[in-house]
Amino acid sequence: MAALSLFLDVPLTREVNWLLDAYQEDPSPDKVYLDHRDCQTEMGKAWVCPTVRQTLLQIASDPTLDHEYLPVLGFPEFTRAATELALGRESRAVIENRAGGVHTVGGTGAVRIGAEFLRHWYNTSSPNVGFTEIQPYHYWDTVRLAVAIEGFLEVLESAPDCSIVVLHAPEETGLTPKQWEEVARVMGRKRLFPFFDIPAQGLASGDLDRDAWALRHFVAQGFELFCAQSFSKTFGLYDERVGNLIVVARDNETLVRIRSQLQKQVMGMWATPASLGARVITTVLNNPALLNKCLRMLAEKIMLIREKLKEKLRILGTPGFWDHLTAQSGTRSFTGLLSSQVAFLEKHKHIYLLGSGQVSVCSINSHNLDYVAQSINEAVTMCGFQY
Repeated sequence: MAALSLFLDVPLTREVNWLLDAYQEDPSPDKVYLDHRDCQTEMGKAWVCPTVRQTLLQIASDPTLDHEYLPVLGFPEFTRAATELALGRESRAVIENRAGGVHTVGGTGAVRIGAEFLRHWYNTSSPNVGFTEIQPYHYWDTVRLAVAIEGFLEVLESAPDCSIVVLHAPEETGLTPKQWEEVARVMGRKRLFPFFDIPAQGLASGDLDRDAWALRHFVAQGFELFCAQSFSKTFGLYDERVGNLIVVARDNETLVRIRSQLQKQVMGMWATPASLGARVITTVLNNPALLNKCLRMLAEKIMLIREKLKEKLRILGTPGFWDHLTAQSGTRSFTGLLSSQVAFLEKHKHIYLLGSGQVSVCSINSHNLDYVAQSINEAVTMCGFQY
């Protein structure tokens, strides 16, 4: 019986939860949390797209809206707009009606029902009904502080044929289009199933189309795939929990069958999704110029934070090279800090970040930038560096 393998590269939930608990229990007035899931304002509050605020007011005053339950698969106008946002309106999969979406409770809901479907229905050469092997992979070289494309390709080459590969935040990995083409060639030859997870389209480059390049390339190459979308960061609608699971199938008949099975799963999980967030997102997506302007401003702010942190470390004379901070893009960044340095920051400076040294760039603002930079300088100086 062939094994059904799942390869993924995402932070462990238990580490994230432990980190937040430790931060909240820390009585120090100087404490800083560098792993916020949401994008933060200068005042440390959750960022909300200005266009979203305007749209909420419009919807609240619309007398034609009611509060009826949505269909099980969600708000059709939303799933169509969200799918076209990711794949592009001119995508052959969209035109041929073999791509569709399922309105989910956040991006995690999309991952959950997609994984549940694959666990029951994805076959290699035998009727295996479970993930028999879950393997992490890494695409970041912690020594060179750059994308480790060679190692990533080796993992894909060594994976069992027909494995499922979770491609988390492709817009933020730092892989070039040429490197993505190589990844697609290997996955196609090995018949690996791509499960994309896109949590922040538009926030890496400020361009919605550019951030979707990898996904669209796979679709153009004829892959059948799943893609989980989240709109929490992109729109600032964290409490609305709006997500979409995109299904790209070989033909419309297969798409219909898959969505039918997904509908049964949804009925047993949340029955029907909420409508407000989906209506807001649909309205904004129908005016892409406003959305692009909003996202470009936030993306530029994120890059400016990277530039300022790098410059602060340069002025402080922090040992090592810090160009990798600005070579990366998106809401999250590998700092290159060693585990001992991360431990120093937590114990002595009350700064909390993942053990891998990864941080949420949006957690840094003008109020804590100097303290974070000075603390990193002390950690690197006291605990050594790897360059």
